Amino acid sequence: MLFRRTLRTSAAALVLLLPFAAACGNEAQAGSSPVTLRVGATGWKAEEAVLKYAHLDDTPYEVEWSQFQGGDQQLQAIRAGALDLASSSEIPPVFAAADGEPNFKVAAVQRGATLNQEVVVPKGSKVNDIAGLKGKKVGYVQNTTAHYFLYELLRQAGLKWSDIDAKPLLPNDGLAALNGGSIDAFASYGTSIITAHQQGARTVGSGKDILSGNFLWSARDSVLESPEQKAAAADLIARITKAYAYVRDGHEEGFARITADATHQPFAQASKDLVDAQAQRPTQARPVGDDAVVSQQKVADAFTELGALKEHLDVKSFWTTELNADLKKAL
Repeated sequence: MLFRRTLRTSAAALVLLLPFAAACGNEAQAGSSPVTLRVGATGWKAEEAVLKYAHLDDTPYEVEWSQFQGGDQQLQAIRAGALDLASSSEIPPVFAAADGEPNFKVAAVQRGATLNQEVVVPKGSKVNDIAGLKGKKVGYVQNTTAHYFLYELLRQAGLKWSDIDAKPLLPNDGLAALNGGSIDAFASYGTSIITAHQQGARTVGSGKDILSGNFLWSARDSVLESPEQKAAAADLIARITKAYAYVRDGHEEGFARITADATHQPFAQASKDLVDAQAQRPTQARPVGDDAVVSQQKVADAFTELGALKEHLDVKSFWTTELNADLKKAL
């Protein structure tokens, strides 16, 4: 039944996209390429995989997916003109905007789970809680959720950032450092945390209840200036929401198998993580609202207090509601 509804909504999305599809056809006849979106993915290409699994990858525009270790790298690619759409937590756009005049806007919010956002210690460590990290070498993924929740966990434990020897590391490098003994703990997320547990790591702190669950879609200004690319971006974001709804409607097992293969973890663990994540906070997009801007401002202010930002940043300067109308029609 849901699949028939999905087909109907896909057809509706195609109707919505007729103007830009027609424009693509005219451009193609003139020798130009059809509309293409270059889209980022963190960890593994879950969004691309879920669209294929739910039979929603038949977009009337081209999508080129690129894989990154973090949302911060996606925003760097946006700044460099190598991506059109970046998906990230609330943190990377803050640092990308603070780094200079941004060429992007946060155009949509995707609500998602905040599981597998943890501070872990290696097997055999005598550290049992965040307070035990005082004076220790702690790796973290800079300018990401890991940076933020590590700061908040330290504060809650009565520690300052200066109480630890903080080491900025990418997820893969952090795992190697943790296993090699060159750091005492590692704050990270996603597949790197899953792998760390497979290698015997223990959790001493979690960002689950610290993080808002707002994951942001940032679009290059050139995308927002193009009616065709705007419609394509809204349609793609809406399709991802519909694809996860399809998974939740009794199709968890098949997608859990795909996830297990892609992340090299046992099926039982992948299945549990998928069910737990969708139960905690179902993956679904929504248009930009004031509450999301306020949430990110709180994060930016924390980084100002931490000293990671040199001065106050007004985050609403790089948010836009320009995609709202297209997204509401596509959802």
